[in-house]
Amino acid sequence: MGTEPYYGPDFGLLRRQDPELAQVLLDELDRERGGVQLIASENFASPAVLAALGSALTNKYAEGYPGRRYYGGCEVVDRAERLAVARARELFGAEHANVQPHSGASANLAAYAALLQPGDTMLAMALPHGGHLTHGSKVNFSGRWFDVVPYGVRRDTELIDLDEVRDLALRHRPKLIVCGATAYPRLIDYAVFRGIADEVGAWLLADAAHPIGLMAGGAIPSAVPYADVVTFTTHKALRGPRGGAIVCTAELAGRIDRAVFPFVQGGPLMHVVAAKAVAFGEALRPEFAGYARRVIDNARALAGALAAEGMRPVSGGTDTHLALVDLRGTGVSGAEAERRCAAAGITLNRNVIPYDPEPPAVTSGIRVGTPCVTTQGMEPQEVAEIGALVAAAVRDPGVAGKVRERVSALLAIHPPYLSEY
Repeated sequence: MGTEPYYGPDFGLLRRQDPELAQVLLDELDRERGGVQLIASENFASPAVLAALGSALTNKYAEGYPGRRYYGGCEVVDRAERLAVARARELFGAEHANVQPHSGASANLAAYAALLQPGDTMLAMALPHGGHLTHGSKVNFSGRWFDVVPYGVRRDTELIDLDEVRDLALRHRPKLIVCGATAYPRLIDYAVFRGIADEVGAWLLADAAHPIGLMAGGAIPSAVPYADVVTFTTHKALRGPRGGAIVCTAELAGRIDRAVFPFVQGGPLMHVVAAKAVAFGEALRPEFAGYARRVIDNARALAGALAAEGMRPVSGGTDTHLALVDLRGTGVSGAEAERRCAAAGITLNRNVIPYDPEPPAVTSGIRVGTPCVTTQGMEPQEVAEIGALVAAAVRDPGVAGKVRERVSALLAIHPPYLSEY
């Protein structure tokens, strides 16, 4: 190894020892650089986050919490977790934070374990209307272990029907109300949900996996002052590593911590915890607020451009980082649109729309988001052009080559991992 101190990953060493896997890494970087990434739940983690992920902290078993581990030798990783917790509390104005969940799904499982018993009733957004698998889908633990009452959006406005939410809450008296979604482009009125929860004596859980980065940047109202528990992921608009976290009231701190460990998880991934600390630190910087606002500006530009091309944004637009688009006017399914865009160098995903006549494998819609293109430095006029390119690719697969040429030109100006964060 020589006399130089070893810090972390050495790609040259990987390429020499395992060229096959090294090529996978290079190919993924080429894929990210070679197309426009419009997946609403993805982003480009900063080089500093990647450095923490590739660190020797991955070697340490650290079951428990700082100062209360079940292994010796945790004094260094304790510092990483304490930093992550302190930064999360500061960033969100929260009384307590747990940064150990491996994902948003495991964060939700821990929150349910802290607040519910199997068979308890909870009220949550229906998956076909924009909710998440962990909000009560029958194929998920949440739908199997709990009595889940779903609420949805109105047919006319495609907004959450708050009257229905209150009526269902009064009728079923849930122990927990969940607000949050994966494909809902509008703001959620957490104050109204808080009022409904108080009226029926329920806990309020906000699953903010999607909008948490926008909340961190102050671009939209935060759920933290209203919810008893907020679960979220760190890898979407927050621009951190893949993982989850929970913030909650001081009253629930012990219950949440015991639910994460030892009930749901064993040893935390300390390299990921350290990378979360890096991401929280980045989000605390003043420039992150500008990033969060630009994500929303770009999402509105994208939704507007698609609307101008005859692709209807569900609910008429967006207040967040994503848009849900109804393709029925084009005669092209969501699955086919996803394939056509991929051929043109644009990555997005098919998505059901409210009251969708098509099955989830086909869908009548697509979901698009702007965290990635905003990280790359694109402005609304460029994102509007991307909207026009999406429309062209969806309508006519024969123009894929021309669309890809224009995509390449945009990426030459705004390549990922060559521009500053």
